[in-house]
Amino acid sequence: MQTLAVELPDRHYPIHVGPGLLDDVSLLTPHLAGRQVMIVTNETVAPLYLDRLKTALADYDVKEVVLPDGEATKNLEHVERIWDALLAAGFNRRATLIALGGGVTGDMTGFAAACYQRGIAFIQMPTTLLAQVDSSVGGKTGVNHPRGKNMIGAFHQPRVVIVDTDTLKTLPARELTAGLAEVIKYGLIRDVDFMAWLEDNMAGLRGLDAPLLTEAILRSCAVKAGIVVEDETEQGVRAYLNLGHTFGHAIETAMGYGKWLHGEAVGAGMMMATALSHRLGWLDDTAVERVAALLEAAGLPRHAPADVSAERFLELMHLDKKVMDARLRLVLLKALGDACITDEVDDAQVHELLAQWERQ
Repeated sequence: MQTLAVELPDRHYPIHVGPGLLDDVSLLTPHLAGRQVMIVTNETVAPLYLDRLKTALADYDVKEVVLPDGEATKNLEHVERIWDALLAAGFNRRATLIALGGGVTGDMTGFAAACYQRGIAFIQMPTTLLAQVDSSVGGKTGVNHPRGKNMIGAFHQPRVVIVDTDTLKTLPARELTAGLAEVIKYGLIRDVDFMAWLEDNMAGLRGLDAPLLTEAILRSCAVKAGIVVEDETEQGVRAYLNLGHTFGHAIETAMGYGKWLHGEAVGAGMMMATALSHRLGWLDDTAVERVAALLEAAGLPRHAPADVSAERFLELMHLDKKVMDARLRLVLLKALGDACITDEVDDAQVHELLAQWERQ
């Protein structure tokens, strides 16, 4: 096991990474607020890991909520099921929620914890690569709205993040690939050496090489933790973590939540952000080719769906949370490993890019 620390100004918490951690109750108990524990998981993960976690917590008052799986369930209706279960069990402010699952489970559990009795403790136990390297770290929680992704939520930090790398052995190949998008993102925005490492090791990562996956998770979490410490509530540099997400969220919303996995949409979105950076003269042809080749090696899409018009795409991009005074604010690349956020790109330039992308 290896441990990273997220050192925020008024609190800190560890990220534990390694095999077999799901059964190590000593990692959990220091972070439980009291005796009451509610495990939130989904119908895919529950048969694999729920009983093991309940056994590890046999000395506690443990209840569970098993939700349907998938991005389409990430809404207030399913968060209410968590609140209903907490109330039915008579759980109080010293209860702890444990999110056992992927990013959807973690986001909803964290939001439920942020709101229940005005805030209770929660713990992240992510079981997908995407959640392990991204959504479980940093305290962003929330749900989707039919008009936009992640539009309802709160910042609420976990007490601890426990990443059992053995859970990746049961992860479908498509989900692993989707998680690699967020791994690649960290190299593009802040660590070009990590990007080069990914270029050399992508085949091993896709082949579930355990040491390589552990290193990728640790390096990804280290970049994210560093950015979160600099800017917990996304007033500045934390927005860099949204590289490709303004484009990607538009894809997810247009297609219907769950048709494209989040990481797949982000992969296409990062390619579009790279292409726009190239149009602005910030990236040369070689840089664009490297990004395209890395996304292809990971098995990620590099093109948006052909049936989303440029006009619809731009309309949905304007629902992004970074929009300010009706102007798009986009995360782009000044260079590989050097992200920026800009509102100097007008709608006409974006529309031109989208229109050309539509024909590919």
